[in-house]
Amino acid sequence: MSETEIKIYDIMACNVYWDFHNSPMPKETHKMLVALRPTPGLKVPDIIESIKAYGPDGYEVELRNEKYSLPEYNGWFYTPELQNYWWMINLPTGFLKEGEYTIEVKCKDGRSDKKSRIQNNAPSDAAIENFLKNRDEILDSFSPSQKSPLPSGAGLKDIKLSWKTLKDVGGPDSFSVTRVAQASKPTEFDGNNLTHFDNIYYERIVTGNTLAGQNKAGITIPKELKPDTSYGYFVEITDGNIAGDANYCIFQEHQFFKTP
Repeated sequence: MSETEIKIYDIMACNVYWDFHNSPMPKETHKMLVALRPTPGLKVPDIIESIKAYGPDGYEVELRNEKYSLPEYNGWFYTPELQNYWWMINLPTGFLKEGEYTIEVKCKDGRSDKKSRIQNNAPSDAAIENFLKNRDEILDSFSPSQKSPLPSGAGLKDIKLSWKTLKDVGGPDSFSVTRVAQASKPTEFDGNNLTHFDNIYYERIVTGNTLAGQNKAGITIPKELKPDTSYGYFVEITDGNIAGDANYCIFQEHQFFKTP
């Protein structure tokens, strides 16, 4: 692979149960995501012509080649640890039909790459049913949170976040993906400016651990936070630590805490 060659690493086409508080998105949504292989030093959006997803019964949607932002819920992200770009669109048009979905990336020079996956709704249905049955217990378990703030004498380093997983409440195995950012409300949470990303996908790549993130009920933030500052985090539940394995994601409510 040359330094300017665009190759897909993996794609995600899956159901998303959108449980963010007061969100304009409905509960039953889906997303398309395509992650490219690392391209150090290359500003990839400048050479992209189009990114489109295709699926059953004429399904077609285009991913916007601009930095991800609201209210479009569409665009690209950049992961510095991997030096790679990835695109995502969240769609309010319900869960996916089962079947094969393909995402194709076309470049301005005529080169292209595409990748497909099969959507299976059984794991999605089972996980969401369990989550809804136990939602209050799971939400009450988050710490720290507005309901369970950090103690006044807490330090700024190695702050621990914890919660209950689906497995803890009698549900299926699942994986936890956690993002932390400076924010005091959901609209301030910037996925392109994270304080910490517990990236289980990256962890699996570099360690080879196929269980990275499975039934993970907490993390320790590995950096010192700012004093007297509000931080938010949310834990995404999914059934795969490889994007192509994911049939669903559950976006749980943001949790907020203030450092002493």
